[in-house]
Amino acid sequence: MQNSMEVFLQRAIQTLDRLEPLLPERHPPLDWNRQLAARWVSSPRAGYLRPVEVRSRLKLGDLLGIERQRDLLLANTRQFLQGLPCNHALMWGARGTGKSSLVRAILSEYAGQGLRLVEVERNDLAELPLIVAALAGLPQRFIVFCDDLSFEAGEGDYRLLKSVLDGSLEQAPDNVVLYATSNRRHLLPEYMSDNRDWQRGDNGELHPGEAVEDKIALSDRFGLWLSFYAFSQDHYLDVVCHWVSHYAAQQKMSWQRDEELEKQAIRWAQARGNRNGRCAEQFARHWVGMQALPSN
Repeated sequence: MQNSMEVFLQRAIQTLDRLEPLLPERHPPLDWNRQLAARWVSSPRAGYLRPVEVRSRLKLGDLLGIERQRDLLLANTRQFLQGLPCNHALMWGARGTGKSSLVRAILSEYAGQGLRLVEVERNDLAELPLIVAALAGLPQRFIVFCDDLSFEAGEGDYRLLKSVLDGSLEQAPDNVVLYATSNRRHLLPEYMSDNRDWQRGDNGELHPGEAVEDKIALSDRFGLWLSFYAFSQDHYLDVVCHWVSHYAAQQKMSWQRDEELEKQAIRWAQARGNRNGRCAEQFARHWVGMQALPSN
């Protein structure tokens, strides 16, 4: 009898070991009263929301030179928070110009009114129906945020994403809105041949206009388009001085805007091949740190 029981238990353990990989992972539900942000984690068993600690102290006032974009996205977000009609938003343009920072600053501004953020990778957007289902019915209001949404030539999964977005966004509960950023206006690379073939169609494309429309159709899923452009030199220097003032105040250090500071900031940008907000803040960190460093 004892041997039979041992054999039974051993077989039961083996069966459970085989079934264990097929069972869904267990993750404790998030406390959205305390949690401000989470990231969707794709899993072979079942995707889940992993809490993300919000460390950014970025304020809307820190975003200089993008007042028009800021005001439009703020208005859309306030409509969303109040349960009014609003649009899903696509922010496109030059890197480092404040697209992602604007979304995070809005979260900081309206977290007290129940706004929350769920980050999702581009490759995980196919699971958008699951994400939406996990958020439906909750009292908070959620921005589902996809940073750097774009596709390279030859990638066909954007067509799948179009279908997913159509179904998910049209049926999304009123407490979910999608915000995305991209370096490309239409999310896909565009070529001179797209326009050339409109006239000649010499590469076998009988209806080249339809091919162009197919590329543009994905970005049309977003009702609000906001464009961000590279900084002019004056704009860049203004942002540099804003961040220098910010970090100098932290160090209780006096400073003044002068020609030498501006020359150093310009050289910093030239070495990196761009003028944008990210570059300006990086220079400010460097400059203030160097000024505050005790001399030997």
